[in-house]
This record gives sequence, structure tokens and C-alpha cells, in this order.
Amino acid sequence: RQLFHLPSVPGSVPSSVPKWGQPSGRDTSVKAKWQRTVAGTSGQEALVEPVAWLEPSRSFRLEEIENLLASDDPELIGDFSKAHLLPMVEGKDPALKYISPATLAAVLTGQFGGSIERSVVVDCRYPYEYEGGHVKGAVNLPLQREVEEFLLEQPIVPPDAGRRVIIIFHCEFSVERGPKMCKFLRERDRSCHVYPQLHYPELYVLKGGYREFFFQFPGHCEPRDYRPMEHPAFREELRRFRGQRR
Repeated sequence: RQLFHLPSVPGSVPSSVPKWGQPSGRDTSVKAKWQRTVAGTSGQEALVEPVAWLEPSRSFRLEEIENLLASDDPELIGDFSKAHLLPMVEGKDPALKYISPATLAAVLTGQFGGSIERSVVVDCRYPYEYEGGHVKGAVNLPLQREVEEFLLEQPIVPPDAGRRVIIIFHCEFSVERGPKMCKFLRERDRSCHVYPQLHYPELYVLKGGYREFFFQFPGHCEPRDYRPMEHPAFREELRRFRGQRR
């Protein structure tokens, strides 16, 4: 389904779009002026003052396009080429796409193998947390520079354009570190492309984080354990890693 034709230069997208069935403020004022003129002067042509349309800035136009697309079909992936593959659940941040622990388990067991070329689980917890137990096959990337080096210096490109590369972020609870890293990757990915192209248009956050996944699917974790961030034996490591988060 084609949403609408995007122009080669997005400046032709208006700065506001009235809702169907509702007149805009401009239409209302023009109609009122027309009615006053016609009521007061029979047979005389009504005069309507011209309205000046200001050219919005480029960044504002791009934001308008993304908002319009998102409002029309919020399930499209980041480059608007297709719908999301994985079933999603409601999460804390409406700007992100969340999946359940059961969906991640389905990915790990190959239930979406016909469509996925490669899936990358990014564990944003600190190394001592990761070493105490993590999702099998997950890569530990707690720092932004590590995410850039691993995913953007040599991007993962599927040999078949019809197959997908999906990235799944999580931390202990997927409340702060995981969601922030997901947003960081999208921002950096956007910055090195012509909008709306992306290396990784399909990003997800694991709802409930490693804690919830471990309690539901311990068999998919190695070692089969869970070490919390605020473990009393790792206070010094916590202080050190918090100081170098970026």
C-alpha cells in the first residue's frame, strides 16, 4: 500500500495537515470573510486576502515527513520499506518497538529463520553482569563507541535484499541502558545516510530485560544465572563503569 508520493525534495510537504472532515483555521477565517462580504454586498465579488506560505527548514520538513508516515502506519520499519517482522508489545517508550521474552526465544530457536538473515542481541549491561549470565549468542556492548565499532564500521549487509537483519537491545530491565542505546544507534545510522535510508531499519527492545528473560527461559542463558547490576560484590566495578558510560 502506497502511503503517498514523496517528492525528491521534501519541501513540498506542508507544515501542517488538517484532519479529515475538519476545516483548518485558515479555511474557517476565509469562509467567514466570504460570508460577511456576500451578506453585505449583493452581486459583488468577495475579496480574500492571500495567505503567505513560508518555506520550512530542511530539518523541520524531514521531521514532518517522518511524523506523517508514522501516524499513517506506525508498524513500518525505520526506512518505511516494509512492516515489522516480529510481533510487538506495549513498552515504556512509545518511540521504540518492544518484543516479549517469548518472541526473543522464538528468534533464537529459528522460528523466523525464513525471513531473518541475521539477528544480533546487544546486551548493554556492564561486563560483570554479562559474565554472570547472558542470552546465548548475545554480544556485550555497554558503551556507545563499542556499538558504533561493532555495527557501523562494517555494517551487516544481507546478500539477499529480501531477508532481514534485526537488532535486539536489552539491559537488566530494559528501562534505561538498552532503550538509550537503541536510540543512539538509530541516530548515528540516520546521520550517515540520505533520509530515510538506514543500515539497520529494524530495531527492537526486549521488554523486561535480561531479568525477565532469564526467569522465563533460563535454558537460553549461559551461564544459567542472573547477576544484578547492584550486586554487593561488584560495587567498585559499578562505580568505574558508570564513570565511562560514553
